[in-house]
Amino acid sequence: MTCEVVVLYFAKSSELAGVRSENVTLPRELTSKELWERIAALHPRLRVIEDHVVLAVRQKYVTIGDEVIKLSSGDEVAIIPPISGG
Repeated sequence: MTCEVVVLYFAKSSELAGVRSENVTLPRELTSKELWERIAALHPRLRVIEDHVVLAVRQKYVTIGDEVIKLSSGDEVAIIPPISGG
């Protein structure tokens, strides 16, 4: 079973992906690592921030790893790159 989610790209991730948001069809259940892999497959340039990126699913931070995520149609997934500033 799949669902359609909205992927939001912020700052550097938006620059690398070339979009600010897009609808993506994903399995209803997958690990956070699988989620990242599917998004990075759509936009391979995102790999340069892979070690520092944070995901947010339904506005809750998720570490990239073995955590199982259950998605529903319309959920938001945010790609948040490292932010620097002074």
